[in-house]
Amino acid sequence: MKILDRLEEWIISLMLLAMTALTFAQVVMRYVFNSGLSWALELTTVFFAVMIFVGISYGVRVGSHIGVDALVKMLGPQPRRAVSILAVLLSLLYIGFVLAGASHYVLTMREVGIEFEDMPIQRWQVLAVMPLGYVLTGWRFLQIFSGLLTGKTDSLHLADEAAEAMKLKSEEAPL
Repeated sequence: MKILDRLEEWIISLMLLAMTALTFAQVVMRYVFNSGLSWALELTTVFFAVMIFVGISYGVRVGSHIGVDALVKMLGPQPRRAVSILAVLLSLLYIGFVLAGASHYVLTMREVGIEFEDMPIQRWQVLAVMPLGYVLTGWRFLQIFSGLLTGKTDSLHLADEAAEAMKLKSEEAPL
């Protein structure tokens, strides 16, 4: 699954690069040449949407999502593992609901056939990133679930903002 890992990273990086380049070009065109691209804002929004929905999956994979786990960290390995399994199952249930809703929405938009205002692209073609992003996220939670069941891990790995802040504070040079 290294290919999927790299693909996620490349998509996120390319979307960020494209957003930055397009926004920079738009600013230069507007303030230097007093013109602009009518479709730039819409395309930037599309890049941002792709980055967000692929980024959700990436965040699950690398453990960068914030979670309230202070109580769970005080539990022993077996109870921590049981709570983590429950959390993953609830997350998968939530993803299932959102995936069903997003899929229904995309299919409805396809039937309606609405295009973007400034680009000749049907909205459903871009909105398809929503269910795709949730499928990827579900896959990541299934990987975590597998690790919990096989004993490779005993908990979800969430971002620990307090530990990161303390680490950064300790690395700061004294004035």
